[in-house]
Amino acid sequence: SNSFLNSKRFSIGQFIAKFRFHKILCFISWCYKFKEFIKSSTMRDTVSIGLPSKGRLKESALNLLKKNNLELISKGGDRDYFASLNNLPNIKVIYLHAREIIERLGDGTLDVGISGLDLLNESTVNLQKRVEVKKKLDFGKANLVVAIPDDWIDVQTVADLEEVSFYFRDKKNSRLRVATKYPNLTNKFFATKGVTQYRIISSLGATETYPFTGSSEIITDITSTGSTLKANNLRVLKDGTILESQACVLISKQSKKKAAKSGLPKSFF
Repeated sequence: SNSFLNSKRFSIGQFIAKFRFHKILCFISWCYKFKEFIKSSTMRDTVSIGLPSKGRLKESALNLLKKNNLELISKGGDRDYFASLNNLPNIKVIYLHAREIIERLGDGTLDVGISGLDLLNESTVNLQKRVEVKKKLDFGKANLVVAIPDDWIDVQTVADLEEVSFYFRDKKNSRLRVATKYPNLTNKFFATKGVTQYRIISSLGATETYPFTGSSEIITDITSTGSTLKANNLRVLKDGTILESQACVLISKQSKKKAAKSGLPKSFF
């Protein structure tokens, strides 16, 4: 009889567990559908704009809004990541890392954004196809360059660098190490120049210090004045400019019609 009761209790317990699990699944499904409904009904005409969250790029982007008579309203002050425009309630502003803006434009969760051309060109080809450069701006100008140690006096061009890379391969049995935050653009540039004997070292920050610490021989990095490179005893190859970059107004291609009807002034685009 005890075994019978235990089996009954087990069956009832299983039933209750399955019932609860089913209810949870139904609730999750309902929440998802409700979220999609709200999104489709209330966000249809809302245009989201991504602005850089820090640095000179943020300051310049805010100045651009002011020049276009677009007044930002933020309830949480300077530390708030969300804002709106006083005269355009259908516009929602979010502060993001410049690289994140590119990603969100690519997946369509952001309609308009201000970010660097270098970050767009560094992204995947598929992502680039989903984003349109609407306007190039007069700030955020910088060059992505190949920089080498200043004491490599015999190395002046990329062709010279190719010889150095073969020296590392043949004499040191290793590949020339290139530290960078831009592996895609770096690989593409070296491929066009015929440089093959190297390997990429992913940089997490302060790329200009990598040769000094022995983490790489050379670097590719973004620079506006070159002063940081000089301070770290680095110089740019004569033909070592990979990309001339600047800040741009970017639009997710799937949001073009919505952005056009947003009420944003034409001068913004």
